[in-house]
Amino acid sequence: MKGPVALVDCNNFYASCERVFNPALRNKPIVVLSNNDGMIIARSNEAKEIGVKMGEPLFKIKPFIKKHDVRVFSSNYTLYGDMSRRVMDTLEQFSPDVEIYSIDEAFVSLEGINGNLDDYASEIRETVYRWTGIPVSVGVARTKTLAKIANRYAKKHPECNGALNISDAPDIDKYLKWTDVSDVWGIGRQYSKLLNKNGINNAWELSKANEYWVKKKMTVMGLRTVLELRGISCIEMEYTPPAKKAIVSSRSFGRYVTELNDLKEAISLFTSKAAEKMRQQKSAATLLAVFLRTNPFRKEKPQYHNGCQAQMPVPASSTSELLFYAMKSLEQIYREGYEYQKVGVMLSGLVPHDSSQMSLFETEDRKRMARITEIVDKVNAIYGRETIFHASSGTGRNWNMRRDKLSGRYTTNWGELPEAKAGVIESLKDFGIQLELFP
Repeated sequence: MKGPVALVDCNNFYASCERVFNPALRNKPIVVLSNNDGMIIARSNEAKEIGVKMGEPLFKIKPFIKKHDVRVFSSNYTLYGDMSRRVMDTLEQFSPDVEIYSIDEAFVSLEGINGNLDDYASEIRETVYRWTGIPVSVGVARTKTLAKIANRYAKKHPECNGALNISDAPDIDKYLKWTDVSDVWGIGRQYSKLLNKNGINNAWELSKANEYWVKKKMTVMGLRTVLELRGISCIEMEYTPPAKKAIVSSRSFGRYVTELNDLKEAISLFTSKAAEKMRQQKSAATLLAVFLRTNPFRKEKPQYHNGCQAQMPVPASSTSELLFYAMKSLEQIYREGYEYQKVGVMLSGLVPHDSSQMSLFETEDRKRMARITEIVDKVNAIYGRETIFHASSGTGRNWNMRRDKLSGRYTTNWGELPEAKAGVIESLKDFGIQLELFP
């Protein structure tokens, strides 16, 4: 990779998405909950300041939440996913080379960009906020690892105004010494312990480490990190994410499930979702596994967990075909008398769909199945997920994930568009404009 690179990171992304369509939430503490409204997985800065911790179970801190008027939301993945797409589309206005790293992060190649990179980073930040309402931090550096450090520094230091360019900084060691080694991109918990044990506590000390020792103890990936900290680009931009080797679709139930029919509905839904993701990367599965379990923390209840794997006679991508094997697998491992908390499906042994080896004695009309699947995917892409779905997935789904504090899918569902109330005079006063009303 030549030239500088920017890391653009959305600030408190889930909480920021909730604020975009509800201005009353500005400057208010916000938390977002995990599946089934279990624990806190995202916090606004205001929630962090009053002491709300990540991973805290909601039921344990309800009095604290009420006392501090913390606004609580269920995870709204539909909204967050669409807002992420809008942010990434905006970033593509600044460079043709954008690597989407996660739902709220992207690397942007600034190779060939003329002009002041400090101003360019600020322009990126201001444009994303103006176009989407999502605040972001921007870090610019010569390598992706250094861009991560620049971004983190910009986010933690208000004087940076959310953007920092260290691509030509003469005092880059200052930023490396400020960064704990555990916060360096690619350094996990185990490597952090190893480095601390050997007297390496920050990014600057890691950048000075012996290359032979690093490669021996941390493999070639660790050596790449050290070189990146020295300003030598070793991690290229990835414009096309690598195909996944396995796809899992699973959720905990909103209530405990005992009936086989309810489990079949869930397995049908999860198989459909996994198959759709697999087709998006143009793959087919040779193995399908179904698993289920009770809640291991309910020691007073009978416990059971099991799984079953099916080998496809021919690599399959059709939901209908995969459902046949999923249902047969579930029937083999289901046992009466248990309260099940979770089931799931895993598709593995993935191969390119267009290079699948067919059977000499094929009995399925695969061309017809492929056409039907393609039409269903297109309809759902245009009109929304599950516009067309298999009847075996059910309609009532009283086992579905609990999300009692779910906000609207404002950007993808006509029936959930936000309502706006006009307060013209008050709004103008906010801008220092006075109106004279005549009788």
